[in-house]
Amino acid sequence: MSIFTYKQRNNINLVIIIALGCLIAYSLQGIFGSILSTLVLYTILRPAYIHFAEVKKWNKSFTAISLLFLSLIVLVLPFYALSSMVIAKITELNNNQIYFTNLLNKIKHLFEFSENATQMIEDGLKKAGTWATGLFPSLITGVFNIVFGLLLMYFLLYFMLVERDSFENALLKYAPFREQNAKRFAEEMRNTTYANVVGQGFIAIVQGSLVSLCFYVLGYSDPVFWGVITTFISFVPILGPPVVFVPAALLQIADGNNFAGWAMLIFGFVVIINIDNVLRFMIAKKVGNIHPVITVIGVVIGIPLFGILGLVFGPLLFSYFFLLIRIYEKSAKATERLDRIKTIQEHDEL
Repeated sequence: MSIFTYKQRNNINLVIIIALGCLIAYSLQGIFGSILSTLVLYTILRPAYIHFAEVKKWNKSFTAISLLFLSLIVLVLPFYALSSMVIAKITELNNNQIYFTNLLNKIKHLFEFSENATQMIEDGLKKAGTWATGLFPSLITGVFNIVFGLLLMYFLLYFMLVERDSFENALLKYAPFREQNAKRFAEEMRNTTYANVVGQGFIAIVQGSLVSLCFYVLGYSDPVFWGVITTFISFVPILGPPVVFVPAALLQIADGNNFAGWAMLIFGFVVIINIDNVLRFMIAKKVGNIHPVITVIGVVIGIPLFGILGLVFGPLLFSYFFLLIRIYEKSAKATERLDRIKTIQEHDEL
């Protein structure tokens, strides 16, 4: 006969479950980025999978594999190719002493600096280049980690799509909300993901393309490279394209290319900056919008955790956090109302 009561055994089981859960979570910290990527891609691919596999009645495995292959071609491979290009270019610039010397000479034409300040600026530029290089996943130095992360992500994503009903029913069953709130959370989570990934990603690509095009037309060097850099930076609302085109324009003016410099400044502030507001307004009407404060704080949190992917994952995590708080507040208010009604009914019965 057991020395523990039924309630004590349940409490012991709960402690063991929590301890094992914490151990598993700690063990998974190295692949947390892959798991989050899986959830993001699932949210994006889910409507297409439902359309083809459940409406058009295509084979589920064929549909899932086709969508995974399409995402690999359209999203993953271009991202790593652009990352490798950025790493190679930044490394080349860091090793080019003449480049930094010429850059400092141009800066001196615009501003007066002491020798110590000049040396600090040069060191800061080199350290910034080294730091930026470390943010990007390198296909050369991290092949194993990248391949393992992608295999894990697509393995999970395949079964999440093929067994969509079972997966989503399990989420509803074990979610710490009532079914109505769980469905509301899923819908708002989908809109948040679209706003952060699809919406902000589209805006960033448009702004990066405009900067690259303007650089090319006005004769600036490395238009593709700076367009890619602008695309990544455009995920941060406060920074954005001016971090790239304003210094580039000022350096052109310092070189005596007044037309190229002023044309870049005018086009940048009139077109590139305002296209952000126009597109953001259009996207907000479709899937909602994320407050810039959440985005900036999310980026600050996300970059140390995920590198360059933190530009997307950081704001997502922060948005999910506040979304959970809102759902909790609604559940708490609903529970409070039910308790009040129950109390009134009991009082009336007495």
